[in-house]
Amino acid sequence: MLILLLPITNAAAGLNAGASGVNVDLMTQSPYPARPGETVELTLSLQNEGSNDLSDVVVSIDADYPFSQVSGQSLTKTISYMEARQDEEDATTVKFKLKVDSDVSDGTYDIDVIVKDSESDSSSVTTLEVEVQGKEYAQIVTISDSSIDVATVEPLEFVITNTGSSPLQNMAVSWEESTGTILPVYSSNTKYITSLDVDESVAVVYSVMADVDADPGLYQLDITLEFQDYNSNTTLIETKAGMFVGGTTDFDLSYSESDEGEVSLSLANVGNNEAYSVKVSIPEQDNFEATGSTSTIVGNLEKGDYTITSFSISQTSSMPSMDEGSSGTADAEPSEMTEEDMEAMQEEMEAKTELLVNIEYTDSAGQRHTVEKAVQIEELTGGTMGDMSGGPGQSSSSNSYLLYGAVALVVVVVGLNYRKKKMIKEGNYVPLNVELRNLKAKILKKD
Repeated sequence: MLILLLPITNAAAGLNAGASGVNVDLMTQSPYPARPGETVELTLSLQNEGSNDLSDVVVSIDADYPFSQVSGQSLTKTISYMEARQDEEDATTVKFKLKVDSDVSDGTYDIDVIVKDSESDSSSVTTLEVEVQGKEYAQIVTISDSSIDVATVEPLEFVITNTGSSPLQNMAVSWEESTGTILPVYSSNTKYITSLDVDESVAVVYSVMADVDADPGLYQLDITLEFQDYNSNTTLIETKAGMFVGGTTDFDLSYSESDEGEVSLSLANVGNNEAYSVKVSIPEQDNFEATGSTSTIVGNLEKGDYTITSFSISQTSSMPSMDEGSSGTADAEPSEMTEEDMEAMQEEMEAKTELLVNIEYTDSAGQRHTVEKAVQIEELTGGTMGDMSGGPGQSSSSNSYLLYGAVALVVVVVGLNYRKKKMIKEGNYVPLNVELRNLKAKILKKD
């Protein structure tokens, strides 16, 4: 048995001889965890647990991603002498500095430490783990709108994305416009986000309004993004964005008067912005045509301002006829006409007297717009309008009065007829002459 044990004992001694008998541990890491783009210092403990003394022990670092050599720093250290059977108190310490890649993600990374004994030419490799914290960074990727109208509540949305490699927590987003022209409504200018993972985005929505007296133009928003890192240190990111105040407007167009075929229209700027280089024109249409110039230049119209513009207009289509059979309603007796028939007849009449007008203008942002408006023309004295039977020769005034009178008569007749049918159905119908007689008796009795 002794003879058999001797080779085993010698073999064990051989395993503990040289570099293979050196135990390598990571004592400290500074900073912990390591930070992207920064330098990390590793303090290693080397303990010779073998039975042989060692000299000129070479310790080197195999710097793979995400680590690299720091300029001016060696990745190799030499220990001149190490006694055999060292305990922890006798261990030798060496330090290495490494550069951490700036785009590394959060996690634990391996690093190999190679120990080589120059005398026995033996070597060993020990793998250590280094903690790396990802880079905390966020940015406002998009803003929902670049312009807002004055005196109008509009949504403003910031989309914030974690573009770093580490989660963010306790985020605060705020913004300010230094002149006070643009302000948040229904909430303060600060919003909070509890946490935001890597590559995750979140939308922060405000309701904002620009002052009614604001001058059109570009205003600067100062945006602040604040968050905490892994060690609860606060990071502040400040950026700027432009917001244009101004934009489009709206108009009100109404019929003013007509004289000898000339129609006057009142045009008012009822929006919140000034309209520049306003042009009013009469487009081609079925019912009317401009006999003279088809457009006129109004100029600039501030909000609340109005002007009057005139055109020579003639009507190219006849008015709806009371005895036309084409409509399906005109040849019916008034008492037989339904409410739908009346509405159809009124719509047909309004369509025949509706003048289409185009309004072109340049907004405060320099963009050209065209707005189409429709206005009812009451009468065209001196113009050409068809008579009630569809034939030529009658004045527009007569046509209008006859048509309105006919519609009014139809309304009265249909109303009375509807009332009569309803009362008969309910069983309480009283003839009109009886109602009048009862009413007269009540009056006399009261006197």
